[in-house]
Formats: sequence, structure tokens, C-alpha cells
Amino acid sequence: MKELVQAIREQGIGIGEDIVKVDMFLNHRLDTGLLVKMGEAFADAFRQDRPDIILTVEASGIASAVTTAMALGNLPVVFAKKSKTRNITGDVYQSCVFSYTHGVENHIRVSRAYLPEDSRVLIIDDFLANGAAATGLYEIVQQARSTVVGVGVCVEKKFQPGRAKLEGMGVKVVSLATVTGIDHGRLLVED
Repeated sequence: MKELVQAIREQGIGIGEDIVKVDMFLNHRLDTGLLVKMGEAFADAFRQDRPDIILTVEASGIASAVTTAMALGNLPVVFAKKSKTRNITGDVYQSCVFSYTHGVENHIRVSRAYLPEDSRVLIIDDFLANGAAATGLYEIVQQARSTVVGVGVCVEKKFQPGRAKLEGMGVKVVSLATVTGIDHGRLLVED
């Protein structure tokens, strides 16, 4: 997606050899116009897969999940919570996910009532690196006896194994921008 690629090139920062910092428009400060276009791009890529629910992880994937859901006709969005709360009882689907960015393991959970059996689920997230978040969400969808119709990611880090892992599971993966590496703080992005 040319607008996202341009934003990454102009505003993105590479930290070390593996951190892609794009929080100035994607997941801390939000460029709403760009996010709407990203939602439309995901909708175009997955419309024929007929999703009926969008699933993501809090908090960074929520904005792109919402714009995708709107572009697909206002589908419901469910996000897996990373922390246990008093208003979510034991009636949940859950999985354990290692956060590459934060360097911690999270137990993500979704209330069973919000992910009905036989749903057609589209997973949307901000990043694809090692595939841990998408795999954890995939496991939750399996627990719900539902179907993952695909995984859409805003930014894929091609130099990490996430895509291969998901495609090895038979999952359709669509990324809107692909970072191929970092060169002295500059992000290398495919056209």
C-alpha cells in the first residue's frame, strides 16, 4: 500500500537490527486518514473470504481492526485482552503469547460469548514479526470451533519468520507494507 510505505519511509525509525518504530502514525499517535485507507485495503483483500468477525489483540491492533470492520460493512470487532480483569470470568478462550516488542509473555483471553462457534474470523494486527500474536489468536479461534479466513498485518518484518510460520499452518497472509531490513536507523521497505 503506497501511502503506508511512504509513511514508513518518511517517519519510521529503525532501532538496532530488528525494532521497527512507526508509532508516530500507527499505534501510539494515529493517522486516522491513513488507517481508514488501510482498512479499505484489508477489506479489498479479504472481502471474498466472507469474514463475519474481526479479531485482534489489545491495544495496537484495535484501530486497524475497526477501520477494516467498517470497510467490510460494520462487522463486530473482538480484541483479546492481555490482562485478567474482574469483569471477565473464567468462561474464556485463552492462549499464551510472547510479545517481541515488550519482551514479556502475555496470557490473552476472549470471552466465549463474543466469539461464537462457526464464526468466520479475520485476524488483523499492526505487526507481523515472529508470528506469536497471530498464532495465539489462531489458537483462540480453534478453541471457539471457528475458522480463520486470513491474517492481515499492517507492517510485516520480512527478516523474521512470522509469515512462513502462518503460511505453514495454511493461513492466508496479507501485509500492507513489508520492511526488509534496517540500515543505520533507516527502514528498508519494499515498493
